[in-house]
Amino acid sequence: MRRARLPTPAAVRQPRVAVFLTGVVAAVAVATGVLVLGLQVLLATEIPVPIVGAVPRGVSLTAAFTGTLTGFALLLSARGLRGGSRLAWYSAVALLPLVALLGVLQATPVSTPVVALSFAALALLVDTRAAFSRPTDLTPTQLAAIGAIVGSQLYGTVGAYLLREDFTGIETPIQAFYFSLVTASTVGYGDVAPTSDIARLFAVSAIILGTSSFAAAAGALLVPAVEARFERTLGTMTDKSLSLLERHVIVVGHGDLTEPILEELTDEDADFVVVTEDPDAAGVLRDRGLLVYVGDPSDEEPLRRVGIERARAVVAATEDDARDALVVLTARELNPDVRIVAAATDRENVKKLRRAGADTIISPAVIGGHLLVRSALGTGGMEALADRLLDVDDARDL
Repeated sequence: MRRARLPTPAAVRQPRVAVFLTGVVAAVAVATGVLVLGLQVLLATEIPVPIVGAVPRGVSLTAAFTGTLTGFALLLSARGLRGGSRLAWYSAVALLPLVALLGVLQATPVSTPVVALSFAALALLVDTRAAFSRPTDLTPTQLAAIGAIVGSQLYGTVGAYLLREDFTGIETPIQAFYFSLVTASTVGYGDVAPTSDIARLFAVSAIILGTSSFAAAAGALLVPAVEARFERTLGTMTDKSLSLLERHVIVVGHGDLTEPILEELTDEDADFVVVTEDPDAAGVLRDRGLLVYVGDPSDEEPLRRVGIERARAVVAATEDDARDALVVLTARELNPDVRIVAAATDRENVKKLRRAGADTIISPAVIGGHLLVRSALGTGGMEALADRLLDVDDARDL
């Protein structure tokens, strides 16, 4: 039976540092872009500021604006990196050099940190590439919606710039992009207008393509995310909310043993879902705002439905060692690399659960008995250990 290999502390720490540094670069890029835009405004009023004169003011201004937008895009990539997304890794690796280049073109001393941090984050991401291997969860419809938005905006921007002589208010690519965006979003400020029939026909086509792509994106991307948020708040689960689970913990079973587990996971702000056969217990958990799936956890289908292939860990705690062994076997077969922790009711079943494929087996009864005996015999440190585990201030409250 194949068992998951536990990563070393360094192997775990490096990807986290890479994700953190990428988020820092994104935040600094946004702040730097806003600051440079402010400096350019001050420069226009002839207040002395440290702007390097080697780069034209228009280039620096455009780089500051674009750098701010790129920083926001990098923030989204950093969020995806937290879940180990391969797509987010590719996006971050592409955006970081762009952030650095825009920092150089901003041509101000305040943009130096973002350039240096970008290269440091890029080096860390390349070095920890293997840690970001989770495939994208986007459906073909969602990918098509994203492609439609990008394509429509590219069409509107390039077309408006090529026809700029037939428009009032379009002289630069930024103004062409502005026209494309306000047209697709149906804002239409009225400061850009076509002056020829060919420009009007192009504007009509831009309106049709732009509004259609925005509507498709809202239906394919925003609506499922909003629905999933409501479903999690109400404690119910649909196919959409199940498909959005990632890097979560699957708690199998519900009873007195699992209550402390659920409390700890809640305190740690970890994503988790409970799988139980008891509809009444599921109803109680849903009333508490927890995600629950009703089904036999020893079968493959319930574990597949709650996304075991994307889970970070499985906790088998049905209070029945035979059932836990079946859960461990099924979970290990569906995801050989997931971490499995099993709770053994009887000491003699610890080795059996280990052979079934559990990475860690914890026997609450054995641990409790050990603490009680050691405390009764006066072994030092037992009361302090129990206090930490139970979070009490006085050993007499145990």
